[in-house]
Amino acid sequence: MKITIVGAGNMARGIATRALAGGHHVTVTAKDPGKAARLVDELGTPDHGEGRAAAADASALDQADIVVLAVPFDAAEQLAAAYGPRLAGKVLIDISNPVAATLDALVVAPGTSAAERIAAAAGEQVRVVKVFNTTFAGTLVAGQVNGTPLDVFIASDDDTARKKVADLVASGGLNPVDVGALEHARELEGFQLLHMALQLHDGGHGWASTIKIVAP
Repeated sequence: MKITIVGAGNMARGIATRALAGGHHVTVTAKDPGKAARLVDELGTPDHGEGRAAAADASALDQADIVVLAVPFDAAEQLAAAYGPRLAGKVLIDISNPVAATLDALVVAPGTSAAERIAAAAGEQVRVVKVFNTTFAGTLVAGQVNGTPLDVFIASDDDTARKKVADLVASGGLNPVDVGALEHARELEGFQLLHMALQLHDGGHGWASTIKIVAP
């Protein structure tokens, strides 16, 4: 698949690393083109698979199968509104966590989520998927914690979009967990608020922990 990542920060690096490991073609675009180019240079060429990375301007959105908004919530909502008309029929991934800087509260109103607000901004023709918000950037680069592949929770109102994103996740060596409708992003964002807050308490986990479902 052709994956366009908007943003060139740590989460963009982690998601790009997994997508390249899965053999996908990754294009990085960012407000600062130089930062996008530097990230692509640092990603290099995978040791295996057919994945390749490139930097480009926003025209890369038009050729993408999946567009990833690897930016904070406020920016993601603005970009969803700006890009929405050209993303009709495409899968748009929201990875954001709408948390206060103090990591003690969500900044969206109860009964909604960042993902639902981004979907409203993008328009009903865009297939929004909430994913990667419960994984930290460093664990994505590694693909595992203590030898255990990451669980990646996926929420969307579109069954086909959830399946496509699950295929992307699995191809990168991760474990996709389908949690159903987009409204479940509310629980995912709330749970990640706790996960993030735990990094500051009880000795912390160095932003290297992961959320894992273990079945008997």
